[in-house]
Amino acid sequence: MATAAATSASEPEAEPKAGPKADGEEDEVKAARTRRKVLSRAVAAATYKTMGPGWDQQEEGVSESDGDEYAMASSAESSPGEYEWEYDEEEEKNQLEIERLEEQLSINVYDYNCHVDLIRLLRLEGELTKVRMARQKMSEIFPLTEELWLEWLHDEISMAQDGLDREHVYDLFEKAVKDYICPNIWLEYGQYSVGGIGQRGGLEKVRSVFERALSCVGLHMTKGLALWEAYREFESAIVEAARLEKVHSLFRRQLAIPLYDMEATFAEYEEWSEDPIPDSVIQNYNKALQQLEKYKPYEEALLQAEAPRLAEYQAYIDFEMKIGDPARIQLIFERALVENCLVPDLWIRYSQYLDRQLKVKDLVLSVHNRAVRNCPWTVALWSRYLLAMERHGVDHQVISDSSKELEELRAAFARALEYLKQEVEERFNESGDPSCVIMQNWARIEARLCNNMQKARELWDSIMTRGNAKYANMWLEYYNLERAHGDTQHCRKALHRAVQCTSDYPEHVCEVLLTMERTEGSLEDWDIAVQKTETRLARVNEQRLKAAEKEAALVQQEEEKAEQRKRARAEKKALKKKKKTRGPDKCGADEDDEKEWGDDEEEQPSKRRRVENSIPAAGETQNVESAPGPAGKCAVLDVEPPSKQKEKAASLKRDMPKVLHDSSKDSITVFVSNLPYSMQEPDVKLRPLFEACGEVVQIRPIFSNRGDFRGYCYVEFKEEKSALQALEMDRKSVEGRPMFVSPCVDKSKNPDFKVFRYSTSLEKHKLFISGLPFSCTKEELEEICKAYGTVKDLRLVTNRAGKPKGLAYVEYENESQASQAVMKMDGMTIKENVIKVAISNPPQRKVPEKPEARKAPGGPMPSPQTYGARGKGRTQLALLPRALQRPSAAAPQAENGPAPAPAVATPPATEAPKMSNADFAKLFLRK
Repeated sequence: MATAAATSASEPEAEPKAGPKADGEEDEVKAARTRRKVLSRAVAAATYKTMGPGWDQQEEGVSESDGDEYAMASSAESSPGEYEWEYDEEEEKNQLEIERLEEQLSINVYDYNCHVDLIRLLRLEGELTKVRMARQKMSEIFPLTEELWLEWLHDEISMAQDGLDREHVYDLFEKAVKDYICPNIWLEYGQYSVGGIGQRGGLEKVRSVFERALSCVGLHMTKGLALWEAYREFESAIVEAARLEKVHSLFRRQLAIPLYDMEATFAEYEEWSEDPIPDSVIQNYNKALQQLEKYKPYEEALLQAEAPRLAEYQAYIDFEMKIGDPARIQLIFERALVENCLVPDLWIRYSQYLDRQLKVKDLVLSVHNRAVRNCPWTVALWSRYLLAMERHGVDHQVISDSSKELEELRAAFARALEYLKQEVEERFNESGDPSCVIMQNWARIEARLCNNMQKARELWDSIMTRGNAKYANMWLEYYNLERAHGDTQHCRKALHRAVQCTSDYPEHVCEVLLTMERTEGSLEDWDIAVQKTETRLARVNEQRLKAAEKEAALVQQEEEKAEQRKRARAEKKALKKKKKTRGPDKCGADEDDEKEWGDDEEEQPSKRRRVENSIPAAGETQNVESAPGPAGKCAVLDVEPPSKQKEKAASLKRDMPKVLHDSSKDSITVFVSNLPYSMQEPDVKLRPLFEACGEVVQIRPIFSNRGDFRGYCYVEFKEEKSALQALEMDRKSVEGRPMFVSPCVDKSKNPDFKVFRYSTSLEKHKLFISGLPFSCTKEELEEICKAYGTVKDLRLVTNRAGKPKGLAYVEYENESQASQAVMKMDGMTIKENVIKVAISNPPQRKVPEKPEARKAPGGPMPSPQTYGARGKGRTQLALLPRALQRPSAAAPQAENGPAPAPAVATPPATEAPKMSNADFAKLFLRK
């Protein structure tokens, strides 16, 4: 086939020489060349699909005549100028893209996406040798994903012809199973090895591959079943006397492992086996079924979640760690790393488990090697890898190939710094060693072991120039090195520089300098140190004072803005009330005022009212009489006489269903509040939610006179235990808001009843955390807190809309764990936020004064009223305008509360004459 293509491609070059080269003939020759080029590529693609890249043009067995016939048939079917030119344009475009990608990789060989795109284009163009080289180069730098390996393996399998090619494919499979543990790759490996059973040692090879596959992924609950079935089918197909016992053994081993569809496997074994199943096998099978029920919640959580599913895998890993089965722990770590291979913390946790628990040399070193290949920018992974190699006695030549130890060590440090600079900081845009730990260790070794303080000082100068000169702890580390291995003069020089450069804790550095001069310096040195420290601290205090003033100014600006917003809301509220009280005849007279109010309303966007659908007052009506038009003018809207408006409101109120509450059923009723006001048919939506607690007799939502849902309702159960169980649903999210569920209690009869269910006293085993970022989740915070003890409960504080407030309460098992967590976590940085941690001791709530304490001596007893835990509510504010309030000169204010009123009190109503609605309107519109 290739020979025919080559022959047909060589013929057109001789044809034009026979006659004159006319323009028409040249076009025809170009078209013929294009057709033959397309044909040649089609032949190459067909050969690639069937024979592979190793075919030789001289050994294909296809005659030239056959190739000519194929070429003539193809040319007869297509005419020049149809789609061949389009094909050439696309090919040229792909070639240009391939050249661009190769140039990009020559600049940055760590560009993962460039590797993937290059392999895809080379495969599309049929460049077999180049695509193999591109894949090989990428596999040396990066671990390949399951999809890339399967694509590579399928291409190589389709091209394999003899035993040498099969060995090459075996080597590829061995590389593939080392990158990640993938059940699909192991299944392909086993099935491919079955094809070589006729070769020498083929049977042992197949069994070895399947046994290794079962040891790696046979415990996989969802994908391990396919490997077991493939192994059993292979053993069943072998005609041997001992095959029956081998199949029996596979069935029994599989039934002892918790896997999905175990019931079908057990039924298949019963049907296949001629003898009754032994009791021991049935016991192991039942035990595996029980284990399966424990694992199912975690597997279902993984199936329902979307990749990368890190939180679900973390929970699964914690569960497996509690059980303690090493094989299952290793498998769940490997499953998690397939989707989260770029998470350094997961690799660190996996390698730490292997270092401390299994301690198997080959396994430990393999995982460390894979970790640094996936996350080469993480210093902690490299340091752990080096420690593991030293711990397991790896040959020194494996780590370094130098013979001179000192030069070797210095060269290693230099290569590490160069690698961090070029391969990490420039390529990944991340600082591989922000605290310069590598350079600090190098400086200690130079000072302590090599007695080369000059080199150590050069290294510390380089450390300080990398942005560390502002930190006091870095200067003190350098000072301690000079104290141990240097001299007093360099110690003094280092501290003087530290005093001038430190910005975080300058007082500490100044104190160290004065202490050193007090014990070792002269009087002149002491005077210089005192002068420098005083000058520096005075400058620092001045800077801090300016920063505090700036912060106070910002706070004052925020307060002024809040006050402006408050005034704007009050003005808008007065404007709305004025619109309702004015009649249509006043629209034209007050046109200018309306426009002015409308402009204010546009400039000051109002905040949404907290209670959207409240019951209107008795004097309010549903129809608005007038409203400003597009230009600020008044437009008459369905104006009706006041008598008709009152009748309409009364009829609407009569039409609304009355919600009567029977106080005798409070024990079986719960009060549900903070529901969304936009909820449609709340009784229908809430019923399935509460029926999980027991039989629901009735759900009574509360509506306003306009028919709008007011955000709360009563849920009546048939039994009291159902109501108690429903209380546990408090703070459950419903349509994005936390639903409040509380007992149904008449507060007028029980004024001391409190719904707040958390303790308000000192709790030494509970922590209060503030300053958390709003994006911090409960799982992330729990992962941090459980490093210092057993976390019994964790609660993120939210507002009524369900949005986080940056606060949390963490309950530990005992006081010692909580104390340790306070010391370790206070001042910790989480997502660029510095948190504060303290023992939970909420401040005492301010209890409002009782009405009895406010009455005048000998005066009449005021009507009793009680306020909630939050004090006086919005609906209890005095509605008298500020302009009508008259301060009473006869009632001086005492130091701690109101002074006693005189014996004869003048009613407030006599201080100002009564005013009509028109008078109020004139008052509001007065300029």
